[in-house]
Parts: sequence; structure tokens; C-alpha cells
Amino acid sequence: MRICVFRKCLPLAACLLGMLMPVVPVMAQSADQSRASRPWMNKSLSPDERADMVLKQLTLDEKIDLLHGNGMAHVENWQMPLTYLSNGGAGMTVGIPRLGIPNIYMSDAAYGVRSSGENGRYSTALPSNLGAASSWNPQAACDYGALIGSELRAQGYNMTLGGGVNLTREPRNGRTFEYMGEDPLLAGTLVGNLMKCEQAEHVIGDIKHYAVNDQETGRNIVNAIISKKAMQETDLLAFHIGINVGNPAAVMCSYNRINGDYACENKYTLTDVLKSDWGFKGFVVSDWGGTHSTEKASAAGLDNEQPMDHYFGPKLKGAVEAGRVPMSQIDDHARRVLRSMFLAGLVDYPIEKGVVDVEHGFEVAQHVEEQSIVLLKNDKGILPLNTVKVKSIALIGGHADVGMISGGGSAQVDPPGGNAIKPPGQGATHWQDHVWFPTSPLKALKTALPGSTIEYNAGTDLSSAAALAKSSDLAIVFAYQWTSEGMDLPNLSLPDNQDALIDAVAKANPRTIVVLETGTAVTMPWLGDVAGVVEAWYAGSRGHIALANVLTGEVNATGKLAMTFPKSEQDLPHPVIPVLTKEDEGQGTGAVNGRDHTESKYSVSYDEGAKVGYKWYEAEHKQPLFPFGFGLSYTSYSYSDLKTDSGQKTVSFKVKNTGKRAGTEIAEVYAELPDKADEPFKRLVGWQRVELGPGESKTVSVTVDPQMLSIFDETANGWQLLKGNYKITAGSSSEDTPLKGTIEVK
Repeated sequence: MRICVFRKCLPLAACLLGMLMPVVPVMAQSADQSRASRPWMNKSLSPDERADMVLKQLTLDEKIDLLHGNGMAHVENWQMPLTYLSNGGAGMTVGIPRLGIPNIYMSDAAYGVRSSGENGRYSTALPSNLGAASSWNPQAACDYGALIGSELRAQGYNMTLGGGVNLTREPRNGRTFEYMGEDPLLAGTLVGNLMKCEQAEHVIGDIKHYAVNDQETGRNIVNAIISKKAMQETDLLAFHIGINVGNPAAVMCSYNRINGDYACENKYTLTDVLKSDWGFKGFVVSDWGGTHSTEKASAAGLDNEQPMDHYFGPKLKGAVEAGRVPMSQIDDHARRVLRSMFLAGLVDYPIEKGVVDVEHGFEVAQHVEEQSIVLLKNDKGILPLNTVKVKSIALIGGHADVGMISGGGSAQVDPPGGNAIKPPGQGATHWQDHVWFPTSPLKALKTALPGSTIEYNAGTDLSSAAALAKSSDLAIVFAYQWTSEGMDLPNLSLPDNQDALIDAVAKANPRTIVVLETGTAVTMPWLGDVAGVVEAWYAGSRGHIALANVLTGEVNATGKLAMTFPKSEQDLPHPVIPVLTKEDEGQGTGAVNGRDHTESKYSVSYDEGAKVGYKWYEAEHKQPLFPFGFGLSYTSYSYSDLKTDSGQKTVSFKVKNTGKRAGTEIAEVYAELPDKADEPFKRLVGWQRVELGPGESKTVSVTVDPQMLSIFDETANGWQLLKGNYKITAGSSSEDTPLKGTIEVK
């Protein structure tokens, strides 16, 4: 049994208490007894059949119990009588013990299980979701989800609150690192695979934040104004793809308003689209404190309020008894929750707490990060590091002697031993701490390069840093950008005078490499003066080793950007995020939201429509700093022989490794719609990862889903595949597509 060796600040008794927190038991019965008295325990029945059987046994009080939370551990304002039973998690919905229906224990788990240190446990930190998306690898996303699912189960949870797929419409969004980039096909495919494999571990999968929750400023009052066509072709499309791929049992509605109505009481998004058009059979759970009404929310399609029972507890029961809410709505809500529990296996596979497999977590985190690192610049082949020519290296800045930074807010994973740049034993991390994991790039590079002298300088004194760089064969500057839930960045510049540091080091030694640890894009005024740039994102529990492997060439760089890096904020669709009025200040900036402010007029108009990310830059003829889908390799590739089949809607072409070492190319396929679509930009319609040895060629074949060629017709309230010629292009990024072809739709 683990004795919490990673949490030195807690006594043994506290560790044991955290491991033995109560889980409401289900009385043991023989299989025959169970089938006779509880026919819904028959695994051969469908989740729908089993849910219907249980629903018929429930009292009104039991149905209501399934529709709300019971408080949130560690948050003073969100306490209820049963909160102590919540396993230290974000929320809990009580089950029906007399019928063998367990409690639902919920935990935040964007890139790992939250609050593990606070609860005397341990969790693996995976690379950020945006980083993982830069692998463009559905299998890596599956491994990511499976690991989180297994660690949730080991810690006594059976529902994840991860699964973020909001598109990067606003790159200054503090939660960009929790999401999967700017393209609906890429983001939806990856989050779907993540959820599918996480839910396979018998935890309820949850995809969020539905929908158009694309900024944190004023997040619980902002009205996102957007046309149905634009919403369907961007944000909603990512959710639809994710749900189709992953079949998650839950969808979390967001804090913001959409065209006037709060997302958790928005009939268009919850009922008309999600439940009716898409046929979603799972349940809708509110974001924490995101419920604003009883009758309106129930009628609109909200099924479960979290973390309290302010609206879906006694008030909902009273509304039913008074005839203001029909019993059919309550039955639908409860049936969806029950069905989700059967679908995910909560009833058939009761929680059994166990020990987290730390080494397996390290392996997965390292493998995902190695695929996620993006090589952005590599002048004169300065990378991989040549140990024959490079004998002395200056390692500068970013606390790279002790660790690597991580993303904050509800996604934050507690590092073993606490924050690496704070005194040992200081305790668990908090809402918006700037947290470094004890993953020292300095130590990893010294291990990987035993024949080189590597000296560290904190970078706080520019003259000292420049002097060390000048006296070394090569300099590596580590630069960070911290982001978190509950805030947006004022701009995309590196904070803490780091641009000046890079500039000073590069002037002292032009053989300078910049390693970025960021949660979104950054501007690079020094780009022309440095020899190399590597984007490592928030790198996770083994980020230092993964990074060392890529820098030294032990692993070839394969990652490609899942979002565009602009040259300047002035090139964004919205150069400035709308400022909150004085009376709205403080809304959406903390762990617990401010008061309901229904009279607020704060809004953002997404009049760029479907032009999100690379589509905006192409349509507006703006040159980005680095385009969507871009990433270099230590080898080179060529593309040739594109062929299309209009009937089967397939695209095939050859990719050849023209370099001297093995590599994996991410071959991307785009389509431009006929002129009458009035969409002057290309769309990603498919991709394939291709492993190639030196000189090896392979034929790539991509089948294009007609959905990815369709437009949303608001008048017909449906999708339309226009007749005409669709220009097909293929290549290594959204800006480098040398192969041309046509698919004709008759």
C-alpha cells in the first residue's frame, strides 16, 4: 500500500484517511438474487432498458436527489450536510442505495486529477490539452484519457470533469491550455478519443463547456452574440464531432449567455440542437454555480445542477408539486442520469480504491509530450544539439534549474512535494498559484549530455545572463507564460521582462535557442535574432525528460501547431477583449463566481462568424507568425501524386522522407468550398500521421466526411452539401499545401 511518499507535508494518518474516504456501499447479493429482485442489474440489457426499470421504482424525492449536487469539498461557500462524503472532489450526486445505484463522485481532471495533494494522494500531470492536440494523434488522446480515467478510479471517483473542447476563438483566453485548439475537426476528433478511452475506465465522460465559452473575462455574465450558422460551423461542430466519436455520458453547459440566454437554460443549444438534432441521450450538468433558474432551466434541458441544490432541490420539487414543472421533465432528467451511469459502467463496476501506477503515468506523460513538442525554428540545423561541436551550454531563465510551469485554476494538478519554486512542505496548491513541477530541464540535459558543461543563470540580471551566453558555445533560454481559469491575458507578450532577456542573450550569442512553456500563442519580437525556437507547452510530470530527448535528437520532433500564432494582437478578430463596466468588475474571475447579475449588458459579438483561427487569417489576408498545422522536423518530406475520387470522396497522395533519419509526418488535407458558399477560406477535412524511414515513400489515403464539406443553412435549419467543385489541397501545414485537386459534388 502506498504511504503517500510524495506528500511529505502530511502525516501518515492524514494519508490513510484520504485513501479510506467512505464510498457508499452496495449490499452484496448473489447473481440470482440480484436478477430476481433487481432486473436492472442484468448486464445484457441496454442502458436505456435498465434506466427505465430503475426509474419506475423511484419516489419523487429519489428522482430529485439525482438532479443536484451536495456541495464541494474545500470551498467554504459550497458546503452541504453530505459534502463530507464527496471524497474530497468537486461534486457528488447521491445514488439510490436500496436499488444498488451508487453515488456519482466527480473530480476536475483536465490534464490530471485535481486536488490530489490536498487530499493526501498523488496524480500524474499530463501535458496540457493544447499541447496534446499538437500531436494530432488520436491514439495519444486515447492514452491520455485512459490514464486519467484509471487514476480517477484509483482515487475513488467515477465521473470526470475534463473534456474541454471550446475552440480557440480568443487566444488570450486563460483556459486555452485546457482545450484542443482552433479547428473543429481536429479538436472534436481528439477530445472524442480522449473521452472514449477515459469512459472505458468506468467513469462518466463529460465534454465541456457547452458552448461558446471562449473567454474568461466576465464569463458568468457575458452574452456571446453569434449567428446560428457561425455557431454550428465552429464551436458546436467541435462538440458534435466529439460526441459522435466519444459517446460521452455527460455534457457540461457553460457559464456565459448565448444570444441572450444563459447556456444552462438555453433551449436552442440544450434541447433543439444537443438532444433533438444530435440525439444526445446523456445528461447535461451545469458548470459550478452556472444554474440560474428552476423552471426555465428544467424546460430548456438542464438535467443536473452542481454543486448545490439551490434550484434543482427543494425548489424543483415544489415546482413539480405545484404543477409548474411536469413530471415528464423530471423523469427525463432522472432517466438520463441513470442511463449514463449504466452506460459508463458505474453500477456494474463499483469503485475500488487502489494505488496509482506512478511509473505507467510517467511513461504515458513522457510519450505524449514527446509527440506534442513543436519545433518552430531551426536555423542552420542548430538542433538537435551536436555534442561534438557543443561543449558548453548556457541554460538561462524560467526556473529551469528546478522545474517547469503548469496551468492553473480547476485544472491544476498538485505536484509531488508541492510547488517546486516554493519552500518544501508549503502545502497544497491553490486556485491561481503559479505552480512549477519538480521537472528540472537542467538536470535532464546534464544527464542527456554528460560530455557538455551546462551552467545555469536565473536570467534576473540581463548583464550576467548575457555574459554567460557570450562565453558559451550555445545558449538556451527558457521562457514561460502562465495562464489559468478565471483570467484572460492582457496580451500575448511574454511576461516578466522575458522578451528583453531573450533579446540580450541573442545579441550576446546568436546561437541561442528559446524553449517556450506556454498555455497559448506568444508574440516573438526577437524571432529574427535567435537560431531556434521550441514550443514545449505545459509539459507535465515528465516534461523535462521528453524535452531533453527532443533537443538532443533522441526523439525526432513531430508536433504541429493546433492553433495559429499571430504576429500581433492587432491581427486578431478582436484586438481588444471588451472591458467590463465598473459594476461588472469581479465577475468570472474566481473559484466561486460573483452574484447573479442578470441586468448586465456585457457582451461580445463574434461577427467574424466561422472565420476562426487560420480561416480568419486566410480570409483577411493576414500573415501569421506561425500558421495552424506548422511544425518542423529533423528530417524533410516531399508530397506528390495527388488523386481524388469524387464518388467515394477520397484523397490520396504520396509522402516521401527525403532526409537522413526516420520521422513521422502529419500530412494535412484541406478543402475550399464552391464560390456560392461565400466562405473564402479553406477547411481542414482530414489528416494522417505517416511514419517513414530515410528515403521511404508511402501513399496516404484520406476519406472526406461530407459533413466537413457542408454549410449550415439557417433558413432550412439544417446542413447543406452544395453542388459544385471543391478544391482539395494537401501538404505539411495550412499555409503549405502544394498538392491540388478537385472533388465534384453533383
